Amino acid sequence: MLTHCGPAPRSEWKLLSEEFAPAWKASGMAEEGKVLIHDGEITLRPGQPMTGVRFDAWMSANLPLTRYAIEYEAMRVEGNDFFGTVTFPVNDSHVSLVVGGWGGTLVGISSIDEMDASENGTHGNGYFENNRWHKVRIEVRDDELRAWINDKLFVNTSTKGHRLGLRTGDIEKCVPFGFASYATQSRIRGVLIRRL
Repeated sequence: MLTHCGPAPRSEWKLLSEEFAPAWKASGMAEEGKVLIHDGEITLRPGQPMTGVRFDAWMSANLPLTRYAIEYEAMRVEGNDFFGTVTFPVNDSHVSLVVGGWGGTLVGISSIDEMDASENGTHGNGYFENNRWHKVRIEVRDDELRAWINDKLFVNTSTKGHRLGLRTGDIEKCVPFGFASYATQSRIRGVLIRRL
């Protein structure tokens, strides 16, 4: 017979709910644009060149480091480079899913084996219309990463035996979890973390 001690472990977190509002901070990138968080939505104003926002409560809220999904929606309001790019933990490392980089279309994971999204096997291209919400879903599994944008699978890669990490520079200020944009204005909403 099984007996349960205490409450069941939490299975989902809405990171833009009032519960977590104090955990969001501007990332402190050089010459970043203004970061606004209002009514469950983040606005990143254009930076010179980048703007970022960081969620500081990942560890204190006991969010998972593997076997979890990230869901959110992102919109590029103006500009033509990456927007709603998310940095997130994978076990004891961090990576970023680039959304609309290199002039507006590049999608991929930075970095794998010290190669950026433009250089490694995860790179793909998508068309991201401005002023339209784009739905993102990422699955972090023990040995693989998958990412969909608008229900299209863009990333499906094994992480076993590969070195995961971040591109050196300002994106490191989004650790442990955060969003960044490059010379664009972007909006982010509906950020949900769910155990798999």
